Amino acid sequence: MGSIDFDDLNWERKPYRAMAAYAQSKLANLLFTCELQRRLTEAGSPVIATAAHPGMAATNLLRSDGRRGALHLVLGAAAGLLAKSDEDGALPTLYAAVADVPGNGYVGPGGFTEGRGAPKPVGRSAKAQDTEAARRLWRVSEELTGVAFPAALPL
Repeated sequence: MGSIDFDDLNWERKPYRAMAAYAQSKLANLLFTCELQRRLTEAGSPVIATAAHPGMAATNLLRSDGRRGALHLVLGAAAGLLAKSDEDGALPTLYAAVADVPGNGYVGPGGFTEGRGAPKPVGRSAKAQDTEAARRLWRVSEELTGVAFPAALPL
């Protein structure tokens, strides 16, 4: 999984690399969910925040990264053979939304390497559980968007 470069979140000072940016964004999603759930719990809200990943779904992600060459063609062909449909890729998100998943839960495919299979709760990497990084990302997000999380939520 990626890492968060808090000094250059928007890839403005370093060369842009599509897959590294993608990995950073996925880690940021998990950290943001972690901090959102912490804040919801602290506010006494019954709302829960969960995250999900589709596994290996047949999307245009590899086709749009700007790379060319034999390795890229082989990876694209392999993804086309091994990946599930985009409809099946949506199942973990649906599961996370309607099943009894705990706050800060994470859902993905239950098969080999979480690439395919029926949706189920899955684990997170240590990086995706870093509470200090989650809090820092939240603060930076508030600064960049100009939106602050209210101290008290209506129930």
